[in-house]
Amino acid sequence: MFRQTFYFQTIRKYVTLFGTLFDDITIERTDSSGNMTELIKVPITYGPKEKMLARSIQDPNIDRQTATPTMPFMSFEMTNFSYDSSRKLNTINRVAYTTSDANKLSYQYSPVAYNIGFRLYVMIKNAEDGTKIIEQILPFFTPDWTTTVHLIPELNIIHDIPIILNAVQQEDTYSGNFAERQALIWTLDFTLKGYLYGPVKTASIIKFANTVIFAPTSASNTSYTSQVGDTLVNDIGHTNPAAYGTIQPGLTANGQPTSNAAASIDPNLITATSDFGYVSNTYVTQ
Repeated sequence: MFRQTFYFQTIRKYVTLFGTLFDDITIERTDSSGNMTELIKVPITYGPKEKMLARSIQDPNIDRQTATPTMPFMSFEMTNFSYDSSRKLNTINRVAYTTSDANKLSYQYSPVAYNIGFRLYVMIKNAEDGTKIIEQILPFFTPDWTTTVHLIPELNIIHDIPIILNAVQQEDTYSGNFAERQALIWTLDFTLKGYLYGPVKTASIIKFANTVIFAPTSASNTSYTSQVGDTLVNDIGHTNPAAYGTIQPGLTANGQPTSNAAASIDPNLITATSDFGYVSNTYVTQ
């Protein structure tokens, strides 16, 4: 549609980031004396609640070898996208990056702010397992948790991404007969405040600017007299069209910034990363 293909895997990184937050939760089970009898690492996978619940109860007798995770386990899914106008940046703002070509720069316009909804499901078969998991999550969200993400490594773009906990709910699916398997489900709703980036573009570096300006030639700041009707006018609004100025980078052969054009090397040899000065000249031709 816009005649340029680009892909930074930003959304994929947000999904990975969210899942990684909860991939190291473990719970302990103890006997009546308080001795630990079992240490369980709670698995997490991407998938909607209904599908994961169906996978967990498709073998009611639990006597068939299967790779399906048994409770407790967690799953999560991405639920929605919404534009966040409160974080809108200046649309025409550009961020520049150096390239292998000293005479060119790459640049991107400001990213677009989007809120991405995620939903985390904690599925357990007994209530205490659920509280053991939930208590390892809730204290870290007050109500947000901020993590630093290297969104686009090749351009060294790093962002602090807040993840906000919006709501926590619990439900019990045990409503059938005694042969039906019970499943307690905790549902946690989150909002990730992310950014989406547009394509990278490349442009040549401007090294010489030639601009028509107002250049006063006397202390009265009146360098040009024009006639408007029967009136002679001397002011900035009627500048001599022959007045102009130039600005260019200035750098000595020893790599020192300079404002002296005679001491500077050729502007075309000065790169964007050089510590250059500015050479400005004003001319008034008659």
